[in-house]
Formats: sequence, structure tokens, C-alpha cells
Amino acid sequence: MRDANARSLRERAERVIPGGVDSPVRAYRAVPGVPPHIVAGNGAHVVDADGNEFIDYVLAYGPHILGHQPPQVVAAVRAQLERGIAYGHTVALEVELAERIVDAVDSVEMVRFVTSGTEAAMSAVRLARAATGRDRIVKFAGGYHGHADALLAEAGSGIATLGIPGSPGVPAAAVATTTVVPYNDLEAVAALFEREGDQIAAVIVEPVAGNMGCVPPEPGFLDGLRHITSKWGALLVFDEVVTGFRVAYGGAQSLYRVRPDLSLFGKVIGGGLPVGAYGGRRDLMEQIAPSGPVYQAGTLSGSPPAMAAGRAALDVLRENPGLYERLEGLGQRLQSGFEAAAGAVGMTCTVGRVGSMVTPFIGIATARTFDEVQRSDRERFGRLHADWLDAGILWPPSQFETAFLSTAHTDEDVDRTVESFAATLSTVSV
Repeated sequence: MRDANARSLRERAERVIPGGVDSPVRAYRAVPGVPPHIVAGNGAHVVDADGNEFIDYVLAYGPHILGHQPPQVVAAVRAQLERGIAYGHTVALEVELAERIVDAVDSVEMVRFVTSGTEAAMSAVRLARAATGRDRIVKFAGGYHGHADALLAEAGSGIATLGIPGSPGVPAAAVATTTVVPYNDLEAVAALFEREGDQIAAVIVEPVAGNMGCVPPEPGFLDGLRHITSKWGALLVFDEVVTGFRVAYGGAQSLYRVRPDLSLFGKVIGGGLPVGAYGGRRDLMEQIAPSGPVYQAGTLSGSPPAMAAGRAALDVLRENPGLYERLEGLGQRLQSGFEAAAGAVGMTCTVGRVGSMVTPFIGIATARTFDEVQRSDRERFGRLHADWLDAGILWPPSQFETAFLSTAHTDEDVDRTVESFAATLSTVSV
């Protein structure tokens, strides 16, 4: 049986881990089939417990921009492990990785490392409230900024996949100061600020939405957010946990030429190890303890192995700018292939893409907001996902998760993926 070990591991996992997983989307509740249990990865490919090999477009949800096991990152982590894992003291690696981020991202003058994107988001929100003396936070429908209580309102990612509007256990008071508006709807933001602008501490946004599938910002949307927040004295927070160092070396903010007050990072800056960070203007960041009164701490923040991995990954990207051109080429090849395949059978399909972030939305002509994305044909996506799995292609198991390319993917990997996509569409009635 092809997935015998996967089924056995799933049964064992469900006895000792809620749902058998440590993150909900891994449970494959939105798609058919048994989730594979991965045992190894190399380059753009992974192998499961049954010996099946897959072209990997999950890439741990983004950090493996260089593919699995890039030699520079592996060597850096191995060298650090031989020196130690954690000390409870600052290490040079923290300083060196912080310097690289500050050098790469114009808006970031200081940075603080944490251990996850959730921590980065909740810390930035706390800082924004302290710096402005206001309580209200604005986020966008479908935007996911981790699982902190105040930011779970109308979130994307696993929340959307499971059809959960928020989460039990989150008190009404925790989200009472969070206002949700449609992504890419600048008029809604402007109207909100006209009513409540003097109460709003910050707007937090994924500059490229990645947790409702890949949804790029409409022209002028990010510039408009910058103008409105500046006018009303609120902070603009870019959640670049996914986009930072992936869509461009300086992040989405360098791609779209918009300067936020605070930025969140993760994924790529850990080289595949757990990490998060937030940073921004010096006058804001110096309000963080011990420099200032805004408290935030973490025993394993600045984990030496994660700092070593992140430093190595950023050095490869900085020293080889052509890698971003390669990622753009692969992304365009995948997008064009999907569009051509859908057009050949007369099926409506729009492809959201920015660089190496890609999502095909079957059954809809536009995907600009969470409302539009939710109208996509999730049943057909589920069938597509199952066919991809059978064909040895590992795609995120949700319409609301973007897929990722790495520098290790090849044209042949992409073409094989497009061929499988076309084969599935040709058997589905329009």
C-alpha cells in the first residue's frame, strides 16, 4: 500500500497529538487523501515515510528559499552546534544577523529577535500602542499575523482553511480594539480613519497577502496606507514574515517602494530554523526594554543555531542577486503554464503571483480581496491537490496558502507541475 506508513503514523499521531498535527493545515482537512509524513528533503524535493518522492512547493511555508539542505546553511548550523546550542547570553551571531537586516531594509534601524512570527506581531502591536498612546489596531480580512488573540479576527491561513471565524477561548475584549477591513480597499481604510483616526495606533498588513493564497496589492494601495497612517499619526506595520527576503532582498517594501514604521520578519531570516523578528525606526525600537519601558523578552530569542542559519542564507542571497531573477523566471513560467492550461479548456482561473509566491484560484476571474478568494472552487482545488499528490507534487493543502518556489527548483520541475495541472483540468467539466 503506497501510503501504509503514512496511515500508521497518522493513527499514532492522533493518539498523542491533537488532530495528529502541531499546526492545523497539516491535517489535510481541506483536501482529500492522507498527508504524507516527510522524512527527508534535498534541494526542491522531499521524500515521505513510504519512500515517495515529491517536488516540494510547501518548502516549510517559505523559509527554504535556497531549497532543502543548502550546503552553506547546513555547514553554518553544524559549526554552531559543535560550539553550543543556547547560552542565555548575547552572541556575536545575533549582532551580525541584525546588521545584515538593517543594511538590507531601509526602514529598519534596529531589530529585536524573537522565536516566531506570532511573537513578532504581538510585540510590534504592543510597541505601537505604547508609542502612540492609542489602543485600536486595524488589520485586513484574510490577513494572518500569528495566533495572538487580538489578531485572530477574520484571519486567513489555517483559520480560513478550517472555516473558523476566530477561535474559542479568545475573549470578546481581546478583539474589541481590532477593526477588520477588506484588503486592497483603500476607501474603506480612509473612511475608517475619518471616523476613528485619533484612536488608531497602527495598521498591520501583509504587503503581499500570503495567507489567503497569494494576493498582490493593487497599485497605490500600500502608498495609500502610508499616506493615511502618516496623516493621522498612526503607525504602519508591514508583516513581512513571509515576504521578507523572499520577494526581494529588501523585502516587499523595497519592491513597492513604501517605507513602514515597523516591520515583522521570519521564515528566510532563520534559514529554516524557528525565528521571528521585528524592527523599525530607532526612536520606536528604543522604547523596548531594557532601553525603554515596553516589555518583551524570550529565553531562546536569538537562538545561536537559528542566527547562524539565517546569516548564512542572507549571505548567499546578498552575494548572488541573480538568484532573484531566477526565482522570478520560475514563477513566471509556472504562472504562464497555469494560465495557458486553464485557457485551453475554457476554465476560469486567475493566478496570484509575486516573484516566487504563487497561487492558482480556480473558478474566479479576480482575486483581490478575501471575499473574492472565498468564491474560488475549493472542491476542484481539492481534486487538483489529490492528483498532484499522486503525481509526486507536494502543494500546500489549502486554497488559502500560497505555494513557494526555491532556487533549487528547475524548469523541468515546473513543467511537470503544469502538465499535471493541465491533465486534471482536462478531466473536470467547466
